[in-house]
Amino acid sequence: MEAVTPSYNFARTTLRIAVGAMFFMAGICFASWASRIATIQQNLNLSDAGLGGVLFALPVGLMCSLPFSGWVITRIGSRNLLISALVVYSLSLVSLGIAQNTIQLIACLLLFGFSSNAVNISVNTQAVAAEELYKRPILASFHGLWSLAGFAGAAIGTFMIGNHVIPFQHFSLIMAIVIVSVIFTSRYLKNDKPTSSGPVFVMPDSSLIKLGVIAFCSMICEGAMFDWSVIYFKKVVLAQNAWMGAGYTAFMFTMATGRFIADKFAHRFGLKRTLQISGMLTASGLLIAVVFPYLSTALLGFLLVGFGVSSVVPLVYSAAGRSKTMSPGVALAAVSTIGFMGFLIGPPVIGFVAGIATLRASFTLIAAMGICVTIFATKAKI
Repeated sequence: MEAVTPSYNFARTTLRIAVGAMFFMAGICFASWASRIATIQQNLNLSDAGLGGVLFALPVGLMCSLPFSGWVITRIGSRNLLISALVVYSLSLVSLGIAQNTIQLIACLLLFGFSSNAVNISVNTQAVAAEELYKRPILASFHGLWSLAGFAGAAIGTFMIGNHVIPFQHFSLIMAIVIVSVIFTSRYLKNDKPTSSGPVFVMPDSSLIKLGVIAFCSMICEGAMFDWSVIYFKKVVLAQNAWMGAGYTAFMFTMATGRFIADKFAHRFGLKRTLQISGMLTASGLLIAVVFPYLSTALLGFLLVGFGVSSVVPLVYSAAGRSKTMSPGVALAAVSTIGFMGFLIGPPVIGFVAGIATLRASFTLIAAMGICVTIFATKAKI
């Protein structure tokens, strides 16, 4: 086993496994929430528009964390931030399961969004450190583990729903798994040294902003699929109960698969071409599901969307982590926050549009974001 450096005091393979485990835990937290949104909507008797309004608390929580995460990572380091943020993330997940009314749910979602951004920034900073040790692209494979966790979370959620397990019990189990994993894995993360100075927030340069916009457009589509795919299959596709989660499962499967091959694909065809194709696949898949809202065609569409969004975020984050103007942690804080806003803004936008028009109309709007990925990638100098 090849050693990393004396200061790390552990092998690079161990670091990769530890970072991968953290990605998996973060993914299963979010997927657990996503798998029970329809249940919570029904329990609190929320309309589609009402659910959209409630979900807007997620991006608000993220925005509140914007000046915090980039600053705190320079003070305590990405390892310490990741450990504390992931624990809070799992605790906030449990709070979502015990919310008794809309106000409580909004408050819990604010904390969930706040901690999710801190986890996102710190875990990707750790991933960039691992990628530097390997001297080749591996960041997409970490995001592939996040996607696999989403697949696992969806399967667990389906099992819980089928066996009438309430969200609180479901989320408590996930919290226990996450905390135990953090305890056993955190010692192997890179113990990066914090700095004692630096501004609270640094405005990213134009190249990082462009990367953030590309991630933003793609993650709008990704967030929409997480939060609304089950509802779309229920209300538009009119799938039977056993097939309501099939679209989400199909999406998660191809997204995970795409992320494990994205590094090699981008190395062969280039970052720009990979992003252009990704945007086209995303838009095509969503439009197929909208124009032909039947079980088989919607499944095909969601499969294409999974492939489409799979490579965008990891490739953008990898490029940001190699910034020449900012440290990896600060650059990722800027780009990932811009991108993750799309992940959290997409779901409430769908709810608002669905309340005014229909879910099919809202998915058409989200398809336009896939087209934007292709357009911005074409214009960007990457």
